Amino acid sequence: MTRVKVTLREPTPEERQALKRLASSRVAQARFVERARILLAVAEGRRPGQVARDLGVCRPTVYIWIRRFNDQGLLGLEDQPWAGRPPVYTAEQRAEVIAAALSDPKSRGLPFGCWTLDRLQAYLNERKGVPIKRSRIDEILLAKGLRWRCQEACFGERVDPAFAETRDHRSPLHQAAGGFSRRLPRRDGA
Repeated sequence: MTRVKVTLREPTPEERQALKRLASSRVAQARFVERARILLAVAEGRRPGQVARDLGVCRPTVYIWIRRFNDQGLLGLEDQPWAGRPPVYTAEQRAEVIAAALSDPKSRGLPFGCWTLDRLQAYLNERKGVPIKRSRIDEILLAKGLRWRCQEACFGERVDPAFAETRDHRSPLHQAAGGFSRRLPRRDGA
C-alpha cells in the first residue's frame, strides 16, 4: 500500500485571518473552531500526528480537513450532506408539531384541556394536514427536550383539576391503626 503525502497548501492572508478569528471564537460552533485550530496548527508547520495528539482528534481527521481546505478553501470547513435517508418531515412540519404540543387545546377551539398523543395526531392530521404517526410525534418532541408525562398520559394541565386539592389528604391506609403506637418496638423489647 502506497501512502500519499498530504500537505496543506499555503493559506492566503485573508484565509489565515479568517481561520485565526474562527479558532479563537467563543460563539462559533465547536466543530468549526476545532477545524480552524487543526488547519492553523498545520499551517504553522506542525506535523499532522502532533496536531492530532495536541487537539485530541485522530490523525485521519486532520487529513480530512487538510484535503477539504486544499480543495475548497474556507468553504471546505462547512458540513457536507450526510448519507442516508433524508428527513421525512420538513422543518415546518416539525415546528407545527412542537407549536401544537406547547399550545392550549382550548385556545385552538378544541373541546379538551390537554393533549394526548392520539389527540395531537388527530389534530395534526385533520386540521393541519400533517400526516404523522404517534411515534414520530413523540420522537420530535423528545428531540426538542419536551418530555411526555407518562403518569398523566397527556401534555399540559392535569386531567383531574381537583388533583392538587386531594393529594395532600392522607387516606386511612397511611395513618396509624387505632390503639397502636406509632413507634416500633426496639430490639431489646422495650
